[in-house]
Amino acid sequence: MRPESPVCPPLVAWGNAWLAGHVGLDEAADRVEAVGGPVVAGELPLRRYLAELRADGLRELRLALPAPGDPLGLSGPPPFNSAAVDAGQAVIAVLPDRCLGLVPGLDLRGSSYVGIRLSVQECGPVRHDLPSLAEAERELTMAMRAATEALTSVDGPSQERPERLGRLGGELAPGYPARAHRVSTLATRLSAVLELADERGLTTGQIAVRGSALRELDRAVRRALVAAHHAIFEPLRNQ
Repeated sequence: MRPESPVCPPLVAWGNAWLAGHVGLDEAADRVEAVGGPVVAGELPLRRYLAELRADGLRELRLALPAPGDPLGLSGPPPFNSAAVDAGQAVIAVLPDRCLGLVPGLDLRGSSYVGIRLSVQECGPVRHDLPSLAEAERELTMAMRAATEALTSVDGPSQERPERLGRLGGELAPGYPARAHRVSTLATRLSAVLELADERGLTTGQIAVRGSALRELDRAVRRALVAAHHAIFEPLRNQ
């Protein structure tokens, strides 16, 4: 059962801000749990788990936003990749001698408790083929323009404007460069637009045009969010 809340982006953003010394552990955990409710990792509350990871030498948290056919941010093994794709999100905790993959799922207890449980398993090393923030921003701009041109050429049902953040997003934490905030905000808004796109009332040809444009935009949005969430440790290069 996959969680509806995008808990991984805020966990990476606020967790990295904590590791970089911009916020305290309590504030970071509070911000994460404001998104999806109480969070446990394995059997430990989020605060204790993060503290223990740091004692083990936690260096940074990396974001994965995979989709079927696009394992963005994942480097195996297959069971971890499969779980992350099913959830649509994951976090990679980078330690000196290994990486741990955290995949969220709903934590239901009794009739009223609803939270997030992060399953923890060994995962592959950090991928080095992910885009830089500058590259991701360029790709997002190009995909947005291409999608706008394609979608405006398709007559179909009107779409209401989104009134909330998209399924993938959330604001970044203190300590991130201004460019990362800008890219993350734009990608989050576009994620909300993608949620509202549908194909009712369209011909087969119109569906093909819209589908291709939206797939490319979805890929660019996910790549931009991943790059933005990793930018805190590369401020000089990405500003």
